[in-house]
Amino acid sequence: MVGETLGGPYSRPPACQVESEPKRKRFPLPLLLDSRGLFGERGSPFIRSAAPTMERVQFDVAVKAILTSDRRYETDGYHFLRDALDHTIKALRKDELIEHRHVTGHELLEGLVALAVERFGPMAVAVLDSWGIREGDDVGTMVFNLIGAGAFGKSDEDSPSDFCGVMNLREELLAPYRPTREVLAKRGASPSELEPPARGNQPAKSSDL
Repeated sequence: MVGETLGGPYSRPPACQVESEPKRKRFPLPLLLDSRGLFGERGSPFIRSAAPTMERVQFDVAVKAILTSDRRYETDGYHFLRDALDHTIKALRKDELIEHRHVTGHELLEGLVALAVERFGPMAVAVLDSWGIREGDDVGTMVFNLIGAGAFGKSDEDSPSDFCGVMNLREELLAPYRPTREVLAKRGASPSELEPPARGNQPAKSSDL
């Protein structure tokens, strides 16, 4: 569990339990968003975005405090995580009203992947790896390090395990650069769309006629 006080000890959460069949969790990690920018409904704390309400210098202080005890992740990685949260919030605002709703752990990871691909392209895996970010649970550990340092907020139900086994970060970062067949498969293409074109003496598919 991450430290609960500023400058306290930080440790990696227990290793993810490998499940025989992956399943989509109920991601309760409620990064509660509120248009007022400080607290959600009834004063509930939330993970703050990079709005003017949280000055960058304060975030820098929190990151420096974390690095005195936990050097696994680089300063740039923490700043990128904060940018990824902002990116996620903006994307959600385009699609829905989020006055009093939660950003889930899965949504945050999706936002992080989208921003990494946008900024770094095929080098996204290498860049994140250089910061120590290799798995979804690395992101969860960083989130809870920031919670322990007072930069992010949480609810009593939140846990680093909310990020565990949620997403294969490396595969998602590489997916846009996979061969077209694999990209189509990830997007749920029908079997007929994945069939290779007829060649040689192979008969053409009825859909090709």
